[in-house]
Amino acid sequence: MLSDKVSYLRGLMDGLGIDESTKEGKILKLMTEILDEMAVTVEDIADEVDSVVDIIDMIDEDLLEVEDDLYDIDDEDDDDDEEIVYDEDYDDDEHFGEFADEVEDIDLDEEAMYECCCPSCGDSITISESIVEKGSMKCPNCNTHIEFNYEEEEEN
Repeated sequence: MLSDKVSYLRGLMDGLGIDESTKEGKILKLMTEILDEMAVTVEDIADEVDSVVDIIDMIDEDLLEVEDDLYDIDDEDDDDDEEIVYDEDYDDDEHFGEFADEVEDIDLDEEAMYECCCPSCGDSITISESIVEKGSMKCPNCNTHIEFNYEEEEEN
């Protein structure tokens, strides 16, 4: 450590019998005292930096746990289990472009929304139940005709 080296230097000065009453002796004594103070300060700062790094590591771990809980992030790819939530700011005209006329005016609060994948381009498309009941639509991305095999289940 730095303070050990300064102590060694002080021991060498004492062993050499440097006279502290001379100009050179006074300078060497003062330099040794300054080095000793600097070594103590540097070691204190290093200890505090180590403590701060440990605290930051703990905060980082806690933050990762909070993010996982808040955003429900799993390490595995669970795309199939995702729930589709309709964004009220979502604009069908903007998303479907020239195919917007195929998207009927629907009450999204009452109608279920589904997500499908275009077999041609792989684009993920969010559609309403009424479009699924209609049986087909054009992909807004590649204009491929997509058909849905929709059969309503009867309740017993």
